[in-house]
Amino acid sequence: MAVALSLRLKVVCFHAFAISLLASSHLEQSADTYIVHMDSSAMPKPFSGHHAWYSSMLSSISDGRAAVTTSTTAKLIYSYGNSINGFTATLTPSELKALKRSPGYLSSTPDQFLQPHTTRSQKFLGLRRGSGAWPAANYGNGVVIGVVDSGIWPESASFKDEGMSKPPSTWKGKCVADANFTSSSCNNKIIGARYYNKGFLAKYPGETISMNSTRDIEGHGTHTSSTAAGGFVEDVSYFGYANGTAVGAAPRAWIAVYKALWDGRIAQSDALAAIDQAIVDGVDILSLSFSFGNNSLNVNPISIACFTAMEKGIFVAVSAGNDGSAYGTLSNGVPWATTVGAGTMDRDLYGILTLGNGVQIRFPSWYPGDHSPRNKPLVLTECDSQEEFLKFRGYIVVCKESYDMLSLQKYYAREANATAAIFITDEKAVSLDDTRTEFPSVFLLLKESQTVIDYINKSSNPEASMEFQKTEMGTKPAPMVDTYSSRGPSPESPYVLKPDILAPGTSVLAAWPSKTPVSDNFYHFWYSDYNVLFGTSMATPHIAGVAALVKAVHPDWSPAAIRSALMTTADALDNTQNPIKEAAYNDTATALDLGAGQVNPNKALNPGLIYNASAEDYVQLICAMGFPKKEIKKITRSSYKCLNPSLDLNYPSFIAYFNGESSAPDELVQVFHRTVTNVGEERSSYTAKFTPLKGLKVKVEPKKLVFKSKHEKLSYNLTLEGPKYMKEYLVNGHLSWVSDDGKNVVRSPIIATRMNPGETPDSFGGF
Repeated sequence: MAVALSLRLKVVCFHAFAISLLASSHLEQSADTYIVHMDSSAMPKPFSGHHAWYSSMLSSISDGRAAVTTSTTAKLIYSYGNSINGFTATLTPSELKALKRSPGYLSSTPDQFLQPHTTRSQKFLGLRRGSGAWPAANYGNGVVIGVVDSGIWPESASFKDEGMSKPPSTWKGKCVADANFTSSSCNNKIIGARYYNKGFLAKYPGETISMNSTRDIEGHGTHTSSTAAGGFVEDVSYFGYANGTAVGAAPRAWIAVYKALWDGRIAQSDALAAIDQAIVDGVDILSLSFSFGNNSLNVNPISIACFTAMEKGIFVAVSAGNDGSAYGTLSNGVPWATTVGAGTMDRDLYGILTLGNGVQIRFPSWYPGDHSPRNKPLVLTECDSQEEFLKFRGYIVVCKESYDMLSLQKYYAREANATAAIFITDEKAVSLDDTRTEFPSVFLLLKESQTVIDYINKSSNPEASMEFQKTEMGTKPAPMVDTYSSRGPSPESPYVLKPDILAPGTSVLAAWPSKTPVSDNFYHFWYSDYNVLFGTSMATPHIAGVAALVKAVHPDWSPAAIRSALMTTADALDNTQNPIKEAAYNDTATALDLGAGQVNPNKALNPGLIYNASAEDYVQLICAMGFPKKEIKKITRSSYKCLNPSLDLNYPSFIAYFNGESSAPDELVQVFHRTVTNVGEERSSYTAKFTPLKGLKVKVEPKKLVFKSKHEKLSYNLTLEGPKYMKEYLVNGHLSWVSDDGKNVVRSPIIATRMNPGETPDSFGGF
């Protein structure tokens, strides 16, 4: 399983009498193993080294009374002098208590029994070698994932083709050779590589293309490609953080790369050309980790291109955006694509700040260096100039919080080649990318920083130590919707609830070009074959990869059917078995934050029921949105007719507006019509269960669906009745169809709100 192994009490039991005696008389003295951090400067002079000091200390505190066996008395296991200052020992509770009073003691933590782990996101989603979705889908074999991004670094170990079959005979893609990229750069993993920059050069004719080929020198595309479909690569890390096995969501899927991102910019024309070619080449999945903009569906060419892809049976995964936690900030809310929000994982990358009084503060960190300051003096200052840092050479400089000064303080510290610094921010959360500095640094929120400031003010000789490259698995709660992930509703299509689903997007470790610096935050270059990034860009290829697994098992399913399978089986609870929260305010997340929940690949392969939708269904939605005939034709590229215009798309979620805009009297009744298809057991029955929605009457008819055959379709109505202008700003719930045999729960989120659909984000309020 994905969480760290729990600690177990090390009690040696000879027979039933010994067990009884220990339980009744000495339970409080049972021993455990601890990692102990010490202040090396406190070592008394008579000792020749730390090992002798630690041994003597443990001998002096040994609790003979608790010694049922030698394993329950203090015993030195390891002494450390390089990675940390301290030791590992087996201690009883009374021995640990005595140790804490010893000179030089800083802190202790229980030793943890860990199991081998991956770069985490796939294991966090429940993907395992040998069981579940991976072997059932043959790891995505036979599916082509097209990635429109900044290209690929083909030499990465993540793109080796061991165990990969040759591309299908129907594949029309090819490897386009150009600067530092030959046809041999492709293999049976990377089966297509093309690049598009004519639109970029037309906009910026004076720009020089430094790598005029599909080769990636920015890193974004390599990272997303390997997240979607990278193979297994053992023992990778980011400078010691997140060590494990790198692997994509669909490790045996083929990758086709379409480079359209240049110097961090992408022209719509280039993206459009890339998608156009991908459709011709024959991709099954498209992963698009860039913003379309919030233009109307009929104006945005990428939205239109995605309509065509959907018509051709291509599943399109798109990023929700990184514009934060306010309602209506979501981009890429295209009804015929799957919009992906970003969440955290149960893994923390962090450092530890230890004050001279022994107090420890844990902080998020991506610092790549190997310098960990020990027992350095602390000084509190404004940090408003480079000279401030030069004046305190050899100190850990604590920078007072100052409105909008963080970037400038970091700049001054870097210019002065600071020994180390502690920065204080009034933001809701620390930006992980800020922590990627060239010098040892700590970033604290205001509340956390007060502990440091109080210590400095009260101490005559304040000092501190820093440790980095820490990784903890199994952290709780997880996932959480991260602060940067954009929220619904969709300005382009407000009557379709967006985002659709959540996937890991924070601290995702994936492949990186070996000759590209891991960050542009540095003056000096730092290189790694794997890099840690965050964003909905990182979440999107997870969904593309999981969609490939579903496609491998159900090759005849439409994009809507695959999306339905992902959504209706998603997890609504975190690893504490409570509703998933959002990180900005630590509140319970709504469907406007996370869609249906976090994707669950193992359940998605067998969803029981699916909500399908055809191109014709989307056309009727477009018709109901009031687009002129000419604009409808522009979107659909055909002469579809508006036979039955309806805003009520057959979608696996619901959003209702009670905002006083209706011509109805005081009470408003909204009826949603849905049709589900049985893809589970041939004969099966499902019963409707729903959560109450405050201030509304909820009714489902019929309450039971009885299927007599596979692929049979049955329909139902969901009715929401309430005041024309509801009192609550927003209520969140869900409707679940539960199979009588207990094998399937087909869950759909429900949002009811008094916000006005289609308004700009500033008008929504909320967060």
